[in-house]
Amino acid sequence: MAGAKRSKPKQPLEFRSQALAEALERQDMAAVALALRNGNTVVPLIKPGPRDRPLDGGEVWTYRDPNSGEVALLLFSDAAHKPANLPPAVGLQSPAWLKSFLTRYESTITTVFLDIAGPHPMQASPAELLKALSV
Repeated sequence: MAGAKRSKPKQPLEFRSQALAEALERQDMAAVALALRNGNTVVPLIKPGPRDRPLDGGEVWTYRDPNSGEVALLLFSDAAHKPANLPPAVGLQSPAWLKSFLTRYESTITTVFLDIAGPHPMQASPAELLKALSV
């Protein structure tokens, strides 16, 4: 159809965490910890999971600073908050996955950004999030 605008495809409602979004809005680390312990988190993926099971698997994308070599994990409360310049695919990961991933890569990941592009960004170390996930 000529002249028709193509809208950005909407992510399913499951690709968000209302509790995490509200905790980030309040900038309340205790509420963020509770949301991460009890709900799923959106992560950018280099390679999405199987097409028939989009919530399963996928290869998580991390950011490596070209100058310092430091690695950051980006987490989102909603797939809509992921900047367009990141890989287009997203995954929904459980609290158990997040704890396992941070434990495995704690010595590699230097910081974790939550909703880095807003609307209410926060930052924490992997150790802080592991502590929050272990309570």
